[in-house]
Amino acid sequence: MSTVAVPAPPSPAISNQTGRKLFVWLNVLGGIAVLASYIIGLAVHPQSSGAVWGGVPESLQPLYTVSMLLAAAGYFLFTPYILFSLDTHDVRIFGRYGFGAFNVIYIGVLLPSASWMPLTFEMLAAPDPVLWLSIRAVLLVVGAASLSLIAAIATASPPGRKGARSLAVLGAALFSFQTAVLDALVWPAYFPL
Repeated sequence: MSTVAVPAPPSPAISNQTGRKLFVWLNVLGGIAVLASYIIGLAVHPQSSGAVWGGVPESLQPLYTVSMLLAAAGYFLFTPYILFSLDTHDVRIFGRYGFGAFNVIYIGVLLPSASWMPLTFEMLAAPDPVLWLSIRAVLLVVGAASLSLIAAIATASPPGRKGARSLAVLGAALFSFQTAVLDALVWPAYFPL
């Protein structure tokens, strides 16, 4: 009688490393995609860079500039917290999901963010209701993902270092103000179809 060897389940250390590596790769590749979409879009369409504002009044544009800088700073508050303060094996988000929920949320932020600028320049070149709805959908997905990021950080258990968690929630709130309020709600209201 022969026995068949059953492979052992992966150890938590391997799972920890896999979750962290995926998170890092999502940030690196997603970040490059977002930045490249802006750089390429503005390089290819320099004459249309002002048109990207749509009809946002000049009086609101400084708020956008400050908010974008705060949102970027916020990103650098919550991302290291997730990467270094949370145990990818033991953490529970919303009381039931593992670390992979953060990877899903980041995909919801980064992938649509990389498509916003190309869609907007396409819309400026040839206005179309389907493009307009696509842009709105992209912005709403990013806004919803950024709001869920606040909740995910706030409910992560075990919470990691408390001071770091407070800063991460603050950073996520700053990021969400830009993406869920200014980008998803205010900008489309001023951008004509």
